[in-house]
Amino acid sequence: MKSRAKTADRILEAGRRMFNEKGYASTTLTQIALAVGISQGNLTYHFPTKIDLATKLQDQARLRTKSRRASLKPGTIQDDYVEHLLFGMEITWDNRFLLRDRALLADLATANQPNAEEVADYQELESLLRRIKKDDLFRRDLSIDLDVLTRSLWIISRYWMDYLRDSEGLQQITWSDQERGIQQHFAVLLPCLTASAKRDFEAALESASNQPALREATG
Repeated sequence: MKSRAKTADRILEAGRRMFNEKGYASTTLTQIALAVGISQGNLTYHFPTKIDLATKLQDQARLRTKSRRASLKPGTIQDDYVEHLLFGMEITWDNRFLLRDRALLADLATANQPNAEEVADYQELESLLRRIKKDDLFRRDLSIDLDVLTRSLWIISRYWMDYLRDSEGLQQITWSDQERGIQQHFAVLLPCLTASAKRDFEAALESASNQPALREATG
């Protein structure tokens, strides 16, 4: 059983990497099996079709998101906000084929179902912004509509890769391109904050971005 689990994990990791790099349509089960070093029959024993493999990868991403939310321990608002932002951008990056190739993934079992994790992610962002307001960190000379700000910031993070593809024509997106999305998110948020809060949020982002675990996860 342990050997089977290890083989399935290797297939999933190879499939994720190749779907991300080559695209879902351009990747075959034969290529994935070759990358793992197993026969195609062994691969299809675990995942009979390519859509089964993609479905499992989507399930893993959603479980990872759910597990992260369940284990959250509140800290400072700036650290919590940056953690939320970076996690969202990282998991989108790690599974970018799910967004880029979503038109080809219409056969996913969950394709037409509401994404509870996306809803929860939006609500978490909304809650963080309300914490900022409660802590009086928004500039008092601005009239800020939290609903509009939440939508704007969430759209930037959620659809940044669509922007890169549709507006900049990028077919191969790097982590540096994804980092620009993080900066774009902050370019909308920071002007709304007091000077001291802005410095704290910038410092929190710099500190989190320099952590070895982040560099290894996105390398």
